[in-house]
Formats: sequence, C-alpha cells, structure tokens
Amino acid sequence: MKKIDLTEDEWRQRLTPEQYRILRKEGTERAFTSTLHEKKDRGVYKCAGCGTPLFTSDMKFESGTGWPSFFETLPGVFETKKDSKLFRSRIEYHCVVCEGHHGHVFDDGPPPTGKRYCNNGAVLIFEADEKIVPEA
Repeated sequence: MKKIDLTEDEWRQRLTPEQYRILRKEGTERAFTSTLHEKKDRGVYKCAGCGTPLFTSDMKFESGTGWPSFFETLPGVFETKKDSKLFRSRIEYHCVVCEGHHGHVFDDGPPPTGKRYCNNGAVLIFEADEKIVPEA
C-alpha cells in the first residue's frame, strides 16, 4: 500500500482536532464517547486519516471496555510497536498508509484469534454495506 506523506499543517486541515490528537499525537478518546462503540450495522470501518479499510463489522465484538473492539483486522493494514508510556508495556498499532495511531492490541479477545484491537472510534469512519440486508 502506498503511504501518504503530509505536513503537520496538511494533517490539521484534513482532520478534526480530536482526530489529529489521536492519529498524529497518539492520543486516546474517553471511554464510551464514540458513537461507533455500540454500532451493530453491517459494513466496513475505515481509517479517518486516509480511508483505508481496516475492519469489517463481522470482526467487531463487545469487549465492555468502552471502545470499539475487534478480534481481527483486514490483512496488512497495521504496523505495531511497543508502547511503554503507562504503567505497563503495551502494543500499539498504526495504519500502514497514513501511519495514524488507532489504539492498542491485547491478548484477551474472543476466539478464533484471542486478540482485542481496542480502537479509538473518533478515528474510524463507518461505511454501511448496503448489499447486506440488516438483521431483523
């Protein structure tokens, strides 16, 4: 995937202040504040920084943490690195196209992967799949 290389001013123009703080400065939104946290519609979750598809609704689960959580990602969309900013070491993940910070991945998710990608909802764009009939 081709990387996007913008100046900080271009990122500020492209993103909301909260998206900029999270994607470019590795911030975190408050738990239970994202409208996507409880979203159950069928579709695709994309990066707000570049539009890259990251997750499908079939990968989403309720983790009880207050952030949209996914047990799997689409192939090749994230790079990871160690984050030691808080009390313990965590693995953070970034979009491979725009290098935007999305969240952290933990080993306490459901089968089949056992992973929990804990994502900031403010940096996701949900695109409903109109081809799929919503569940009644």
